[in-house]
Amino acid sequence: VQLQASGGGLVQAGGSLKLSCANSRRTASNNALGWFRQAPGLEREFVASIGWKGSSTVYADSVKDRFTISRDSAKNTVYLQMDSLKPEDTARYFCAVSRSPVATSRLDLYGSWGQGTQVTVSS
Repeated sequence: VQLQASGGGLVQAGGSLKLSCANSRRTASNNALGWFRQAPGLEREFVASIGWKGSSTVYADSVKDRFTISRDSAKNTVYLQMDSLKPEDTARYFCAVSRSPVATSRLDLYGSWGQGTQVTVSS
């Protein structure tokens, strides 16, 4: 599994960004996918996850009702639509593949981390 995240950038508070994460190897079609983020000096934290069928999702409370995760199995890609962005959303965002087929926030179930994409939200 090789994951490449993209779509990050600099945006003003209240703005939107859409992140994409493409899996160059078609080996995660039966696995949940997740987005995590890490700000400087802080631990990596869960953001959102989507199950292998795309019907189950889990969100961190801090992003619920603002972020939407989706996946396109035909394109082997997972997306994170981020709306109403806040300065505290500033972090490097990573995608990863879960060993579970069901959406989960458990960090220990994820592997195959991509290099991430930087999101900076200015106030």
